[in-house]
Order: sequence, then C-alpha cells, then structure tokens
Amino acid sequence: MITALIGSIALFSVAILYVLLASGFPYGDFAMGGKYKVLPKPMRVASAISVWIQLAAILFILQVGNVISIDFMAPMAKGACYFFALYLFLNTVMNALSNSNKEKLVMTPLSLITAVCFLITALNG
Repeated sequence: MITALIGSIALFSVAILYVLLASGFPYGDFAMGGKYKVLPKPMRVASAISVWIQLAAILFILQVGNVISIDFMAPMAKGACYFFALYLFLNTVMNALSNSNKEKLVMTPLSLITAVCFLITALNG
C-alpha cells in the first residue's frame, strides 16, 4: 500500500534526524521545542530511545500495509497504527505550537503527513 510506504519513509527521515540529535549534532531547532541547539546528554538518551520506537512504528505500518509480513506482529499491528496515528496528530499540534520556526515549518507538515498515512493504512488494513 502506497500510504504505508510514504508513512514509513517520512518516519524514517525523522528517525535519521533523531539519530543525529542523539549523536550531538546541532539540529535541536527541529525537535523538542527548539530549546537547545545541541541536546544535553539526558535528552540525547531520550532521542536514542525514540529512534527505536520510530523503527518499531515503521515495522507496524509496513505490516498493516502488507509490505512486509512478520507473524508475531500481525495481531497488534493495526491497533499500533491507530495509536501512532493519534500520537502523531497530537505531535503535529505540539509542533505547530513550538517556539522554533524550523520545527513549525519542517516537522509540523512531516508529522501531519505521517499521521495521515498511519490512519489511512490502519483504516484500509
């Protein structure tokens, strides 16, 4: 399903950003309210953990979209897609309210596109 591919690519791009943030690169304007240019160590750990969650979400959307087949994920994949869609819609609102213009202009549309893809994939899956 095309929405599963679009959603997974969009979320993978966010995961790459969070790997860079966790590694200490100065892209803090794009995440977490833009408060820090380079994230402090505790926030880097949070970024690293979120990368694993994002990668799991990618597997869920690809499972529901019938792009991949992982048997043990199948029973919970659709519910996980609804969960991530809801989370990403809330994330879109929070990004839109951010103090950082980079987060507003880049992450808000990316989050919205990803949320819509998760929702459509879950509804059609």
